[in-house]
Amino acid sequence: MSNSDLHTIRHSAAHVMAAAVQKLYPDVKFDIGPATDEGFYYDFDMSHRLVPEDLKTIEKEMRKMLGRQLQFERREVSREEARQYFAERNQTFKLSRLDDIPEGEKVSLYQCADFVDLCRGPHVEVSTEIGAVKLLSIAGSYFRGNEKNPMLQRVYGTAFPTKEELQAYLDRIEEAKKRDHRRIGTEMDLYSTHEEIGPGLICWHPNGARVRHVIETFWKQAHYEHGYELLYTPHVGRALLWEISGHLDFYREGMYSSMDIDGDPYYAKPMNCPFHIEVYKDRPRSYRELPLRWAELGTVYRYEKAGVLHGLLRVRGFTQDDAHIICTPEQIEDEIREVLRFSLFMWEKFGFKEIKAYLATRPAKAVGDDSMWEQALQSLEKAVRAEGVSCERDEGGGAFYGPKIDLKIKDALGREWQTSTIQFDFNLPERFDMTYVGQDGQKHRPYMVHRALLGSLERFFGILVEHYAGAFPLWLAPEQVRVLPISEKFEDYAQDLAARLKAAHLRVSVDMEADPIGGKIRRGRNQRIPYLLIVGEREAERQEVSVRSRAQGEEGAMPFAAFLERVRRENDDMQ
Repeated sequence: MSNSDLHTIRHSAAHVMAAAVQKLYPDVKFDIGPATDEGFYYDFDMSHRLVPEDLKTIEKEMRKMLGRQLQFERREVSREEARQYFAERNQTFKLSRLDDIPEGEKVSLYQCADFVDLCRGPHVEVSTEIGAVKLLSIAGSYFRGNEKNPMLQRVYGTAFPTKEELQAYLDRIEEAKKRDHRRIGTEMDLYSTHEEIGPGLICWHPNGARVRHVIETFWKQAHYEHGYELLYTPHVGRALLWEISGHLDFYREGMYSSMDIDGDPYYAKPMNCPFHIEVYKDRPRSYRELPLRWAELGTVYRYEKAGVLHGLLRVRGFTQDDAHIICTPEQIEDEIREVLRFSLFMWEKFGFKEIKAYLATRPAKAVGDDSMWEQALQSLEKAVRAEGVSCERDEGGGAFYGPKIDLKIKDALGREWQTSTIQFDFNLPERFDMTYVGQDGQKHRPYMVHRALLGSLERFFGILVEHYAGAFPLWLAPEQVRVLPISEKFEDYAQDLAARLKAAHLRVSVDMEADPIGGKIRRGRNQRIPYLLIVGEREAERQEVSVRSRAQGEEGAMPFAAFLERVRRENDDMQ
């Protein structure tokens, strides 16, 4: 089934849900009920406060309607007729949505049972075509997403053509709950947030910080090997900088309030690019220096509404693996291909195999002349084809300042995540008057590309935790080996083994708790440690360890020297 057909089924299911809610709670007012990538939702305003038990009641009423072969009837009406219909029923949200329809555009209503909606469609012809439905959750939602507007009750659901497809989806949801990075983050002691510090601001614990250190170390070395230089820039900048860049005009609501320093207003940086540009402009540049590839693990701060904050995946302060490529027009095609190749290398390294590109083209309002846009689009498209990456066009989806490639990865559950971005920018080079001296001795405007591979480290880490369900590959695991002495008598031997493992640059600890060995094993297994080494009298006498691996379970005794060589080689091969 195509995505559009599935979208139609889910949109129709949203209408059936609204019809059921209307029958059960006659005072309800309706806002919108669209289909989504995962299902559908509808926003309601009514005196009854929905609780999870109500979902079963609504779902039962929906199933009655689905079995009655209800028709989805469409009719076009005048704007005045639609206004009168919804005004008579005090459907104030629908009246507001009616005002959104441009003058001259047709106004259509869809009816299913006794429910009539303002809707463009399309829908299935009869309700029996919808298949299997399931209501999932209730949430609050402000009308039009504005917290100054009324809070509505949003009911989420999903629909599939068959019961089997629905059950497979529900099974994936249950698995996703087990993999939730917030739950695993607590179990493995990776990170935390605190109201006293502020929502959306992450504290990395030692275990999480170890993984982050490994990621950053690998990231830096890989960038040097791919011809990048690293920059470090301040966390704040004068308002003047953000005026030149245009952020205060176009992005002020996403920036943190200004602070006064020596009488000048400063802002916490939402992006790194203006700083990199100022470094570029620090002295005159020649074409002989280009291309410049400058990267930074730069921490930025962006205001996100409290309602959308979500663990590590949506935060207010994050470290972005940012980079900017500054080059001549003649170099741009090779540079784009190299960035794409680098992106694919990074994602494969972290265990992601399914990657798809989305090419976003020029929107209606854009800066830069047509020839620049066309060259940029061709460069992006050629790079994607050359690397054999599956690609879709997102017509008109580019930023006003340039086209881009977005890379999306699929995790172990088949969920798609937006990650890497390769973004042309025809705006900032103009705003900051960036130039280089060409072979002709004249000043020219360079091309500039913004590039993020992992995105934010916080979000990437959250994705990584859920992809592996916390069972990181050996090279990323916060603790690679734990030694478990079966009693206090063998702690010295355990400490000696740990010291030798640490000397081999492995991350190791000794469980010194006065617990039975079974408890120590359970603790290590729950914390997803790749290797547990159990040591007692026999192991100490023979210089052995009893190995329990996360992958294979109980492996039995082996000489410690053999284990050390094995785990060192495994770790080196992964890096």
